[in-house]
Amino acid sequence: MYPGFELEDNLFQQGAQYIAGLDEVGRGCLAGPVAAGLVIFPLDLDRTLLGEINDSKKLSASKRESLTILIHQYALVAEVAIAESYEIDEIGIVRATKLAMKRCIQNSLITPEHLLVDAINLDGFNIPYSAIIKGDQISASIAAASIIAKVFRDKLMIDLDQQYIGYGLASNKGYGTRLHLDSIHNKGISDIHRKSFEPVKSMLEK
Repeated sequence: MYPGFELEDNLFQQGAQYIAGLDEVGRGCLAGPVAAGLVIFPLDLDRTLLGEINDSKKLSASKRESLTILIHQYALVAEVAIAESYEIDEIGIVRATKLAMKRCIQNSLITPEHLLVDAINLDGFNIPYSAIIKGDQISASIAAASIIAKVFRDKLMIDLDQQYIGYGLASNKGYGTRLHLDSIHNKGISDIHRKSFEPVKSMLEK
């Protein structure tokens, strides 16, 4: 079952016009930034054009990339922003995730009237919001946000792989795979590794 527009339609019926889906990717990585995506679809969207939108984790890389093109084509807003690894170390992953989301909103040419977000408390954003458990499996707007954020971050990690050679970032995208962990032990910790995350933190303490 694909995510749909029921949540969005309920808000449209209540008079909201600009409803943003928000989601993050890279929260559990050992290296690289956390990225957030924000998508606002128009009320008159032909939804059959985006019928294959799904939770980004359930899609192949090629499908995510083709859907990203469509999302950028048909959305009113499709923004991605990041919080860097050093910011994650300074303020923690939860606050850094929210920081990336705030940057999406600040960069948006349209201020959302309501936020649909995947299970994150957004008190303090000064915009009404709904935190939806497994929201990227329920709301097409949240799923679309997860897709564009995933594609953006994956490409960024592939680029970083050319700068930080030997960690396998192009394939592991910064997640703690066995190869990545072995590379950290063999090569040491780079400046894009999250030094507040285990096992990197313990390695630094030693």
